[in-house]
Amino acid sequence: MKIFCIGRNYVAHAKELGNDVPDEPVIFMKPKSALLQAHTPFYYPEFTNELHYEAELVLRISKNGKYIQDRYASKYYDAVTVGIDFTARDIQNELKEKGLPWEKAKAWDNSAVIGKWVPLTEIKGKKEIHFSLQKNKEVVQEGNSSLMIFNFDTIVAQISNYFSVNIGDLIFTGTPAGVGECVVGDELEGFLEGKSMFNIEIK
Repeated sequence: MKIFCIGRNYVAHAKELGNDVPDEPVIFMKPKSALLQAHTPFYYPEFTNELHYEAELVLRISKNGKYIQDRYASKYYDAVTVGIDFTARDIQNELKEKGLPWEKAKAWDNSAVIGKWVPLTEIKGKKEIHFSLQKNKEVVQEGNSSLMIFNFDTIVAQISNYFSVNIGDLIFTGTPAGVGECVVGDELEGFLEGKSMFNIEIK
């Protein structure tokens, strides 16, 4: 199982971090060990002093493929959920200043949270999927798939140009504006079309 992630896929988020708006998907990866297993506590990492949440729509790959064309890409994923791409922002900023890779800031153990899967057949319009993140019962992020720079099909097609996609792979499709810091004791809850997908407490 592989975890693909797309960076800077919402204009407002790219701007809030002072990044250029990309002209093609920004692809990076997390290892399998980054996935927080169900019913496992999430602990604040010891190596960071600035842990940020980034809520995203996550796709589940349902068919093996390579060099997939946009028009066929929808046949390769079958479910969606909401997840968090946790980021050690202080570490990331240090790495970016030095022109170094992001893995230490993005790909550490348990840095990827996902919620319950919803079959896409149960969603009326996958082009306008609404999702949100609450921190301590207050909405801190809201997004909609219609606001993505690169849609699901383009993302899958682009990834498949470089990597084989396999059944069970995950794709974090990018975070909207509103990313922010979280601390020990915070409760984070992700919603898809108004329904709770996950609820975690930072320990």
